[in-house]
Amino acid sequence: MDAAPPYPAPAPAHPAAATGTPLRRLLVPLATLGAVAAAFTYVGLVDPNRPGHYPVCPLYGFTGVYCPGCGGLRSAHDFITGHFAAALGANAPAVVGYLVFAVGWALWAVRSARGLPPPRFALSDRQWWLVGAVVLIFSVVRNLPFGSVIAP
Repeated sequence: MDAAPPYPAPAPAHPAAATGTPLRRLLVPLATLGAVAAAFTYVGLVDPNRPGHYPVCPLYGFTGVYCPGCGGLRSAHDFITGHFAAALGANAPAVVGYLVFAVGWALWAVRSARGLPPPRFALSDRQWWLVGAVVLIFSVVRNLPFGSVIAP
């Protein structure tokens, strides 16, 4: 009588990665791109610089302090309409995020089309602390008088 092993057999890294046609494997990356493109299209068509279309940031509304995301909609609007310097001025970290997303999405789409598992982006604790410190410094500086150049 054979006894079952004390642990389950390892599952494949990404069981559905190599199955189906390339188009089928690209469904999730393409759906993700479609959702992001729809959001950017909306923000590109509905100008956040004109009042009444978007809610005010709660932190800014209650305290007058800019949060790290303040200016993000204006940045997206400027980016999608081709005003890259204005996008950087509205919220530079957001522009970096758009570019990181684009590179990550491209890697994901290529790997999916080839039947490979999606890329893994894992930051160490030290790297997460560094990201947090950069966001905190950005948030503090943009609220100081000499940091008004990076305020939205």
